[in-house]
Parts: sequence; structure tokens; C-alpha cells
Amino acid sequence: MNRPDPALSPALATRLQRRAQGWLQKSLHVLLSQYVANGLTVSLGLVLIMLAIFEAAGLAAASTAAVGVLITSLPDVPAPRRRKIMQMLPAPLLGAPLFMLVQLVRHDELLLGIVVTAATFLAVMMMAWGKRGGPICFSLLFSTLFSMAAPPVASLGQIALHGAWFLAGAGLYLLWAVFTTHLLNQRFRAQLLAECLHSFAQILRTQAQRFGPQPDHSALLARMLQQQAALADHLQNTRDVVLESPTTPERQRLAAMLLSLLEARDHQLACDLDLDFLLEHSASVAVLPALQLALDSTAARLEALGMDLLLGRRGAMIAAITDLRPQLAGALPPRSKRIDPLAPDPLRIDTTDPLALLHNMADRIGHINDEAVKLAALARGDIPPGLSAVRTQWQLFVSTTHWSWKPLLGQLGWSAPILRYALRCALAVAAGYTVSLHLPWVAHEYWILLTIVVVMRGNLAQTVQRRNARVAGTLLGCVLVMGMLAAHPGARAIFGVIALSMGLAHAFALRRYLFTSIAATVAGLLQAHLLLAGVQPGFAVAERLADTLLGALIAWLFSYVLPAWERNQLPALARRSGRAQAKHAQLALALLDEARASDLPWRLARREAYDSLSDLTLAAQRSLAEPQKVRPPLEPLEALQARSYQLLAQLTAVKSLLLLHRAQLDLAVARPALARAAKRIEAELSDTGGTPPPAGPAIAGQPFQPRPDPLMITDLTPWLLRRLELACAMARELRQAQARVLAEPTKPAGPAPIDNAGLAPAPAASSHPTHE
Repeated sequence: MNRPDPALSPALATRLQRRAQGWLQKSLHVLLSQYVANGLTVSLGLVLIMLAIFEAAGLAAASTAAVGVLITSLPDVPAPRRRKIMQMLPAPLLGAPLFMLVQLVRHDELLLGIVVTAATFLAVMMMAWGKRGGPICFSLLFSTLFSMAAPPVASLGQIALHGAWFLAGAGLYLLWAVFTTHLLNQRFRAQLLAECLHSFAQILRTQAQRFGPQPDHSALLARMLQQQAALADHLQNTRDVVLESPTTPERQRLAAMLLSLLEARDHQLACDLDLDFLLEHSASVAVLPALQLALDSTAARLEALGMDLLLGRRGAMIAAITDLRPQLAGALPPRSKRIDPLAPDPLRIDTTDPLALLHNMADRIGHINDEAVKLAALARGDIPPGLSAVRTQWQLFVSTTHWSWKPLLGQLGWSAPILRYALRCALAVAAGYTVSLHLPWVAHEYWILLTIVVVMRGNLAQTVQRRNARVAGTLLGCVLVMGMLAAHPGARAIFGVIALSMGLAHAFALRRYLFTSIAATVAGLLQAHLLLAGVQPGFAVAERLADTLLGALIAWLFSYVLPAWERNQLPALARRSGRAQAKHAQLALALLDEARASDLPWRLARREAYDSLSDLTLAAQRSLAEPQKVRPPLEPLEALQARSYQLLAQLTAVKSLLLLHRAQLDLAVARPALARAAKRIEAELSDTGGTPPPAGPAIAGQPFQPRPDPLMITDLTPWLLRRLELACAMARELRQAQARVLAEPTKPAGPAPIDNAGLAPAPAASSHPTHE
């Protein structure tokens, strides 16, 4: 028998150890995240309320109250303390009447079908409010469908009693949610910030791979765009919580860390400047691994900092992040002797020599590391946070919590994606209900309909993903419930399992939908079992699975009815992104203005520029799952996204000059140049209905503008002028790319849905937990 070479054993053991450590870190990151913490609070609240009502009023009251708790818990996600109850209140206020209405018409199959179909349409229209409306939508759907699972009642008095217990459970959970939100607010702040640090670290690792040998630029760019979109989503959720009322030293510390992370993101974006030029020159290729190592090292330190936040470490327990600038300087060739030694280090080299560009690239990476060092120092409390603008005007940074009719009114046109989604879902539910009445086995119509509403999404990509996970999760959940009921557990044990399952479903809805599907199946089946206690003592796994397959099939087929293809949404998203870029450029180029009291307007414009670009990226990714004949051409979209990020990178370089090196600028020359550049960019990016500008000189990555004379480096005005010319040229190319996207034939797209900030994301990009 051949034995393995003992020389390989240490290497193999090292690899296995690294894999085990990586798996442990990922598992720990998930277990300590805000998702799991929020899921545990949901579980605890559910079991406490169910047990309290069970002991006081019996099983029937507790079972009905559990439905009220369940539908009220759906909007309970980490959110600002301010007006938390207003975020959740629509769920029980609208869900209770639907619950009782279904009870009232249970005796009439036709009337029940009409009520369920109409309730489905009403619920899905709540998606017009974006992320806030998504959980309310599913609350209303579950109120309707779980009412169908309850046994029929014989009198209005019983219906009123069930409604009262429903509202009792909902009211108690509202109080619980407000209490836990205040109790865990500081913990949620740290967890959300840690999630952003982890996402940004992944972006840095992807950026580092672009410095590697023979990088696959197309694949890395696609991954980068996806990661940037995910970070933008994390940042909005984090801003809402972390920047709310930064009135205590601890809150100010976390808020300052978030602002520093935003600065680091800007510097990372600027790392793409001149990258393709450097990769083509052998003189610079030998040095790129040092830059790659610096990015990887910074990413690892940011991940460690995020883990420190998750573990609750403070002060001296948080490890400091090492300044990598000396290492970068040692790995690079010496600077030209003609450079003025008195000139500041950042941005002081700008020649046509690739080695000089390497120093410039190293400066940008050094800025990222500077922000990482600052993040650790803020976390340790070594430096005070500077939050003058955010401390007094934090309301401008967080999403609105006001409910208005405007988003709904904007979705009442025939071409509006949310209206079409609501009609499509209502038709699917009507078809599913009709089919359930004519099946050869004892169908559970509410289970078929439940599968339809949780599988069908606003776009085909998410529908297909949910379909597969739902079928697999239902099968596994049915097996688990069958094994549990075979042991004939008591009501208290079932309450505990339902609560735990709901917490798991809540926790993993955004992490791994298969786990959510399994846990939600267990909770749903046990909840229906309690509602039918004494009427139907058990259930058949085969029938449940058949119901699930039917529901998933109907949801998938109806995804092609009244479709809202992504290509119809892209023009509105492209125009929104163009307007956001123009606004950001205008304010970024005005940062030199002495009369400007703060940079708050520019920060808000920067947020919108990133968020709008993220929504455009997500829409392009979702289109890949659509039929070939309706997919938009990807090349214009990729060009539009690339040019947008390149313009942001150029403006980031300009911003650094205006804020950090003002003393080295000739203001008499800089001011009129900035004004001219702002007018040119505004003219290029103004909404012209998709009319492309005359073709200009191409910027194939490497800037075509001449670089300043290095002998003039103590005066950075030539560098500023060059960056302004590049930004104007990039705005021109961005308009050309936008015109190509807008020139693609589409059907009338209608208005896009409104999110929490009054913006317009893609309609189906719901990122809220749904407990199916």
C-alpha cells in the first residue's frame, strides 16, 4: 500500500488549517451579525407572547395571537429608533381587517377567491414604498393566507374574538420591537458598521487581484460592480442607524468611522486611474505585487477590525492598524531627483514615466491605508471624531420614515412595474386558488397560494432563484415537521419550535434563502397545525410537496404574464444616474468656495451618485436571467457603468486637491477653471433625451492629456487643470454611453418605484426579510 509523501503533509496540513480558520471566521461573522441578533429578538418575543397568552387564555387564543405576532414581526429589522413604531404599525392595522374578512367569507368559495385575489393585489401594491413597503406587503399576504388555514368560525362573535386576539399579539409585539430596538441600538450600530467594513474589504481584495499577473479584467470588473452595489445597499441601511442622533461619544465614534470608510471608498475608486497603462509597461509590472500585497493587507486588517466590533471589543482591546506607507516607499523605485523635496508626498509626482505613475498609485493606496489607520484609531478612542455637519444635520443622511401617497400614485399607470407585478401576482393567486378546488387529493389551498406569493418576485431572475430554494426547503421542512409531530409534542414545545424557526427565517432571509425556506416551512406547518388543532391532527408530506410544486410552477409560468422586463426600466435608471453624476460634479467642483459653510450638500450628492449607479448595476445583472430576446445589450451598459465610476474617480482626485492641498493651488487660475469645468460637465450630462454629443477623443484608460512639468510640482495647479480636463472628457464619454443605452428600443417603462429616500431603484430589488 502506497503511503503519501510525508513531505506533502505539512503543506496539506497548513492548507487545511487555513481553510478551517476561514470557515470559522465566516461562520463567526454570520453568527455575530445583525441578522442573527435580530432573528433572536424575534424568536424571544414570539415565544414569550405565545406562552403568556397560552397560559392566560388557552391554545386557541395563543394560536391566533401568534399570527398577529408573526405578521407584525416581518417589518422588525434593524432600523432607527426614531418612529420605529410607525415603520411597523401598518402591518397590524391593515393585516387585522384582512384576517377577519377572510374569516367572514370562508363559507363561500367564490367570495373567498375574490377576497384573496383582491387582498393579494392590495398587498403587492405596498411594494411601491420600496424597502419599507416590502415587509408590509408580506405581512398582509400572510394575514390573508394564515386566516385561510384556521378552521371556519360559526358566528360574528367568534370572528371578533379571533380579531381581538390577533390584535393583542400584534400590539404586544409592537411594544417588544420598540423595546428591543432601543435596548440593542448600540449593538446594531456596531454590527451594521462591521458589515460595511467586511464588504469594503472584499472590494479591496478584488482591486488587489487587478494588480496580479494576467488578471481577467472583464470578470474582475463584473465582480467589482456587484460588490460596489452590495456595499451601497449595506451603506444605506447603516447610515439610517449609525448616523441617527449621534449625540453620545460612542455614537459619534461609530459615525466618524462610517464617514472615514466613505472616504476610503473614494480613494479605492481612484486606484483605477492609469491602471491599464501601468499593466502594459514592464518597468511597472515588477512592482505591482507590492501594491497588491498592500491592498490585501489592508483588507485583512479591516476584516479584523470588523470582527473586533462584532465581538464587542473596545479601547486597548482593538488592535491598531499598521501604517503601510514606509513599506510601499521601500518597494518602489526612488523618486526623480528633480522633485522638490519640500513638496508634500501625496499627488506630487505626475510625469509620463510609468515609475512615476507607480508612486502616484502607491499614494492612492496609501490614502486607503491612512483611512484604515484612522478607523482603528477611532475605534480605540485615540482620536476625537469630527462630526460638525453630521451631528447637527443627521436627518438629511437617513431615509425618511414618513408614509405618503406619492409613491403609490406614481405606480398607477399601466406601464408602472409595481402595478404590473401586483396584477401578475393577483392573477397567479386566482389561478392557484381555482386549481386547488379541483385537485384529486385533499389540497391545502393556502399552502399553494403561500408558495405562489413567496416565489413570485418582481423579476424573473429572483423568481427562478426563489422557486428552486422554495421547493428544496419545503421538502426538508416537511420531513422535519413530520418527525417532530410523530413524537406528539405539547403546545409549549411547539411554541418554542415555531419561535426558533421564525427567528432563523428572519435571520437568514438576506443571507441564505434556502435556510429561510426550511425554517419558514417548519414554522408555517406548525402554526397551521395549532390553528387546526382538534380538526386535522396531522398532514401528508406527499400532499404538501405536491402543493408546493404546483405553487412554484404557477408562480414561474405567471412570471411571463404582464412582464416588466429590465430593459424597460433601464432608461429611467440611466437618466437618474446621469442627473446624479451631474449634481455630484457640480458640488465637488465647488468645494473650493470659501463661502460654503460645509460639505454636506456634496456628501448627499455623492451618496445619490453611488446609489443610483448601484441600482443600474443590479438591474443589468438581473437582466441576465431573462429570455434572450428581451435582454438589453450588455456592452453599452458596461460602458456606462465603467465611465460613471471613472468620472467619480477623477472627481475624487480633484476633491483631494481642493480639500487637502489648497495652499498649493493658484486660486486666481483654479477658480475660473473649476467654474468652466462645472458648466461643461453640466452641459454634457444634462437630460438631452438621449442625443449623443459629437465624438471626441477617446480615453482608453490612459489619459491623453499632457502631464504637468515636474519642475512645477510645488504648484499643483497644472495637475488640477489636467484632472479637470479629464473629468470633462470623461463626462462626454459618459453621455455617449448613456445615449447608446437610451437608444435601445423599449416599451414604455413608466415610473420606477420609490424607495425610502424618495429615489428610484429597480422595482424588484427588495432587501428585506420575508418569512415564507
